Amino acid sequence: MKKLLLLSLSALTYAQAQNLTGFVPARQDAQVKLETEFKKQQSSAAFKAHLIKLSSVPHITGSKENEQVRDYIAETMRKAGWQVDIYPHDVLLPKGPGEIAVELVEPVRMPINIKEFIFKDDKYASDPRLTPGYNAWSGSGDVTAEVVYANYGRKEDFEQLKNMGVSVAGKIVLARYGGNFRGYKAQFAQAAGAVGVIIFTDPQDSGYMRGLTFPEGPFYSESIIQRGSLLTVPYTGDPLTPGEAALPMDAKNTPKRLAEKDVALHKIPVTPLPYGSAVEILKRMNGAKSVPTGWQGGLPFTYRLEGSPSLRVRLMVKQERAIQRIYQVVGTLTGSEFPDEWIIAGCHYDAWSFGATDPNSGTAMLLSLTESLGKLAKAGQRPRRTIKVAHWDAEEPGVIGSAEWSEQFRDELTQKAVAYMNYDAAVSGRTFGASASPSMKRLIIEATQAVQYPDSNKTVYQHWMAQKAAGNPTRVTGSSAPAVQSGEPTIGNLGGGSDHIGPYMHVGIPALSAGMEGPTLYHSQYDDLYFYDKFADPTYKMGPMMEQIVGTMTLRLANADLVPYDPTRYPTDLAVHLKAAEKKIQEYAPSYSIQPLLDAVADLKKNADACENARQNYLKSGRTDRLAELNRELRLLERAFIDPKGNAFGSWYRSLYASSDPNSGYASWMLPGLLYEASLKSTANLPDLEARYKKAITTLSEKLMALSQGMGSPASVGGGK
Repeated sequence: MKKLLLLSLSALTYAQAQNLTGFVPARQDAQVKLETEFKKQQSSAAFKAHLIKLSSVPHITGSKENEQVRDYIAETMRKAGWQVDIYPHDVLLPKGPGEIAVELVEPVRMPINIKEFIFKDDKYASDPRLTPGYNAWSGSGDVTAEVVYANYGRKEDFEQLKNMGVSVAGKIVLARYGGNFRGYKAQFAQAAGAVGVIIFTDPQDSGYMRGLTFPEGPFYSESIIQRGSLLTVPYTGDPLTPGEAALPMDAKNTPKRLAEKDVALHKIPVTPLPYGSAVEILKRMNGAKSVPTGWQGGLPFTYRLEGSPSLRVRLMVKQERAIQRIYQVVGTLTGSEFPDEWIIAGCHYDAWSFGATDPNSGTAMLLSLTESLGKLAKAGQRPRRTIKVAHWDAEEPGVIGSAEWSEQFRDELTQKAVAYMNYDAAVSGRTFGASASPSMKRLIIEATQAVQYPDSNKTVYQHWMAQKAAGNPTRVTGSSAPAVQSGEPTIGNLGGGSDHIGPYMHVGIPALSAGMEGPTLYHSQYDDLYFYDKFADPTYKMGPMMEQIVGTMTLRLANADLVPYDPTRYPTDLAVHLKAAEKKIQEYAPSYSIQPLLDAVADLKKNADACENARQNYLKSGRTDRLAELNRELRLLERAFIDPKGNAFGSWYRSLYASSDPNSGYASWMLPGLLYEASLKSTANLPDLEARYKKAITTLSEKLMALSQGMGSPASVGGGK
């Protein structure tokens, strides 16, 4: 008890010593006391109870079990004193796995296993509602053909096969998981003439080559299958209503839907396999060419590029689609002073099976957060700004629910949203990591400095920094290099794969993704409470700790006098990303220079620094005049990168600053207009792109200049002392 008290006092002392960004001095002590009171609310037992309730049965999108999860979420938030609204959307979705068969036809007849094994110690593994491994949005077909191995099935892998004289036309492609979004493996294979795709987990990437396998250890064992979406349309959300919310079909003003035949969905059958099944095909491949360097996996034989005419495999998938209703559950705690300024936190609730880590560790943490904030509100400590906690449906089939809600409320979000914070699978281990837009990075760092890491004398920030020094992974999304300042932890770039896409890349809301990471049996049936208890966090202390980080960030965003963005990170990060884009373009256009845009960033830096100085002086003087106007202008900073024309690879992605990589899905593309041009090895569109980027940078710079002037002396803005 004495040790816990000392640790608590240590965190409190650190918080009191902080100069809270965005607060006038008179409010800082009150905010620290509020955060201290908030940190008394968390309970491992409460977090665990929510996680058990959410994750005891499989609950895929569209199932009755998923609707029961929806109802539990809504009822929990209502009991905590939040207003709860449920937003239905009617979207096109696959009707479950359908029928799937994989079998060897020659040289032997052998059915291939497509389901995980039942382990006696894991009581969840025998649940009859569990599905075989499958990929949502597979085409339907029944094909028997020879096989070709395509490494990770990336664009460059198919190009290399072509250069080596290996054709995939008329054949079934074997591609291992990793390297890109699984949907692009199918897209590139189909474009090259393949008749089917089998995506397998390789033990080098996720199995015994990395450590002990489940149930003895946390890595993939021979029967474990990664499920997942294949959706690769050039927008995010319902395939039939791009850019418009898929309002219920019986509602007024429901959008006109595209015909399914006019949407670029996959036509060929695709299914995933575990390595214990894939080995039956791979070990029989006896083509003359062994694989090039880097293509060898972890199975105990030399991988070959081709089988032979004597090796034939049957792949059958029959997967139907239909318009189905999904539900976004949004809780609202209305602000006491600025109700039209919204702080939004979110996580999806649908899962491929039980979803103990992905996503429902994040869901359970957010439910605990709503209870803690609800208690404060009932005690008279209502936030100054409105807080919304959103639980999204249909994320797993393609990040659909959050995109539809973002489209439905696009205009309102543009005016009101302060930040979107995504907590998908946010309590999956014991190592903190984060990705963020530039203006949100300082908030993450300061919040982790104010929260104690359990069973240690370190703050979360100190633990995070120690992990960085040890070379452990953090929540870095995508492949674009993050812009890291000296002496700070790595905060990654936001890429694809989760519910920040709509708010950040379509609407232009500053965003972050954060969570506790660890080993995971990603998208398998074993993402259950047995795995969580044994490998993710047996102590159940990470959930309350993560809630404290999230609550600290949320309360600071909600209560600060001036929204605590960091405007000085825009020029810092832009310079890094511009130089990276220049390097890509110079690979095929050596004389290209991005200096004109770097010059614009130099001007931006002057105005960003001036804005930060003006804000500090404004707050230190204790002023609170023009808060509504100043915060409105702060909210619009990120919108400077929103271009109505959008990006060439998909106009739905309207942010010129960040998008997911259209060739890999998960990876982050920073300055995507320039990177897309580089991917085409083209210079034709560079003048137009440079003009658009200069306009965005100049607009942001002018906004910062106006803010500096607006935070000048009261006399300079029409007021008195």
